Amino acid sequence: MNVDSSAVQAAVNAAHRDFRPDQGGENASYIPYLASVNPALFGISVVTVDGEVFETGDSNFEFALESISKVFSMARAMDEVGLPQFHDKVGADPTGEPFNSVIAVALHGDKPLSPLVNAGAMSTVSLIPAGSAEERWQKILATQSAFAGREIKMSDAVNNSEQSTNFHNRAIAWLLYSGGTMYSDPMEACDVYTRQCSTLVTAVDLATMGATIAARGTNPVTKKAAISHPDIVPPMLAEMTMEGLYTASGDWAYRVGLPGKSGVGGGVLAVMPGVLAIAAFSPPLDAAGNSVRARKAVAQIASALNLNLYNASDYASA
Repeated sequence: MNVDSSAVQAAVNAAHRDFRPDQGGENASYIPYLASVNPALFGISVVTVDGEVFETGDSNFEFALESISKVFSMARAMDEVGLPQFHDKVGADPTGEPFNSVIAVALHGDKPLSPLVNAGAMSTVSLIPAGSAEERWQKILATQSAFAGREIKMSDAVNNSEQSTNFHNRAIAWLLYSGGTMYSDPMEACDVYTRQCSTLVTAVDLATMGATIAARGTNPVTKKAAISHPDIVPPMLAEMTMEGLYTASGDWAYRVGLPGKSGVGGGVLAVMPGVLAIAAFSPPLDAAGNSVRARKAVAQIASALNLNLYNASDYASA
């Protein structure tokens, strides 16, 4: 599909203009670092599979990747252990519960259902082959960097803030261990998972990471492959569709029609396979944990550009 560059930039600019005044939502308060981020920040970026970059607002402000990191550890695990084993050991079903739910784990025999909730994300981390926690962490960090096209780094400030408050996740990790779905030391997996959430990206980075997914695993800016097996991309997109925006995932698929992922750091990502990715960042969140401004901006841009995965006929002759 050919992308009209002027139309993309116009859509990006319009979304920023329309939603910058929005005062809805609140910063995540349970992680002290996130509570302290300026709630007025708002950046948007679009990156195409041809490597064109569009941006506006605070698109180069570095924010915590948080739950969006789950997509890229999922990619690493799928790439290394293979799709059948990943599906068998982690799962591919929405939980119907909040992203940090203990109930969802307890109701399903101490097993995760999705790699995009906290339980499944920690199980995913533990599944990545490694001889130590540090080796596993370096693999995840390298994967994030390959998708972004630059060296991604962890923020000590974010990590320290999260490690000192992640007791809930530690409990989930032990539940997984009791159910046989934690494939390394549970506290090591929880530690590495917390680190992967504590890396810093910009809206441009996030859009590039999404465009790499849209381009079946090849970074459109660096032209380098971020994964070894492009066949993992369709299942990645399926997982993002089912659980990418927490308990609002079904509504997002219904209204927007693009695989997506959000994080409590304020980022929202949406991917149109073969075309482009849209990313936005703004700290205040709605009740489901999705950025109010970023969610609205990404949805409006997708609509303005007529991007919807379920309108396949629109692209048949493109």
